[in-house]
Amino acid sequence: MGGQANLYSFPTVDALAPALRAYVIHCQDAGIARHGVFKVAVSGGSLPKTLAQALLASATSEADKVRWDKWEIFFADERAVPLDHADSNYGLLRAELLDKLPADGPRPAVHPIDPSLLDDTQELADGYEQELVKSFAGRDSVRLPIFDLILLGCGPDGHTCSLFPGHELLRETAAWVAPIEDSPKPPPRRVTLTLPVVTHAVKVAFVATGAGKKEVMKEIFEQGNGLPCALVNEGCGERCSWFVDNAAVEGVTYPRRPFSL
Repeated sequence: MGGQANLYSFPTVDALAPALRAYVIHCQDAGIARHGVFKVAVSGGSLPKTLAQALLASATSEADKVRWDKWEIFFADERAVPLDHADSNYGLLRAELLDKLPADGPRPAVHPIDPSLLDDTQELADGYEQELVKSFAGRDSVRLPIFDLILLGCGPDGHTCSLFPGHELLRETAAWVAPIEDSPKPPPRRVTLTLPVVTHAVKVAFVATGAGKKEVMKEIFEQGNGLPCALVNEGCGERCSWFVDNAAVEGVTYPRRPFSL
């Protein structure tokens, strides 16, 4: 893929949020122009909170509008727990963002995992893959689903989605959604989009904030070392953008870019 990932650094999370909003709306409008909907996958961790800060702000113009009725929200990874469990990424997104949308306003279509399949992570992954197949056309007609945007976080070990450093799942090439039974971070049982699906997206954006990230950011951007976040950078090139605060990239030598669309 051409070019390098874009690194956008801001003094604070408060300064980052409006830029993230502008970027997401830009991706939204491009998706709607392309096929009438906006297909986005989100992960958990601290991302839903920052995303809510960005997207729940009042629109300043028609061009700044979040068109929730056109959104189809999927999950980049999910834990094999009930949807109302404290570890559920769906539950986290609902609490931080979805429940805060106006009750009488437009709503996004949301695609959680099927909680009836929790006992078997392979079945859970297969079920979620079928959910993607229904939305992205038949498995035989598309090799990989193409998300308009995938929004990701970065763990202190360089993991993203539930793709962990050195894990065999990084070599998965056929499945769209894969199970993991031995996540090094609890809970151990999860499902995740695979690396080819992530790097096939039209756009990928990471949100990483806080001084606790600076060591791994240095490793991702200066050495790579096969870390999952670095593999996404390499696979996506300039289709990948990072929204970070200055604390997260202190001492990182990789060039920052001024944010623009």
